[in-house]
Amino acid sequence: MDQIKAQRMASNAAIAKHDIDGLSKDWLNDFSLVIGRGVVMNGKENIIASWKKLFASNPTVSYTRNPTEIIISDNDTLAWETGKWTAINSYSKGGNYSAMWRKSANEWKLQAELFVSLND
Repeated sequence: MDQIKAQRMASNAAIAKHDIDGLSKDWLNDFSLVIGRGVVMNGKENIIASWKKLFASNPTVSYTRNPTEIIISDNDTLAWETGKWTAINSYSKGGNYSAMWRKSANEWKLQAELFVSLND
């Protein structure tokens, strides 16, 4: 759990700095993302391109994800994270999120994230 929490905080810091490499370093190649307004994106490279476009068009945008619960599977290969997200200078002020983590080569990597905008 501590590793996932630390990775989430590092990801938040990367978003604040608009650091694409830092943001995407924990994504699996087949990472999937559903953003707060329901747009579905698949594949690490496609999602990286989307973040680059967002940061270029909105230099003041930022997001923070704050986990409220992390559950590790009994066999220590999958984890579920859920919490609240907040946004600055975005289409939404935030909402709830969940993430699926998969242990790969003894490191936790993100398989999928789902964000729902609730604070428009």
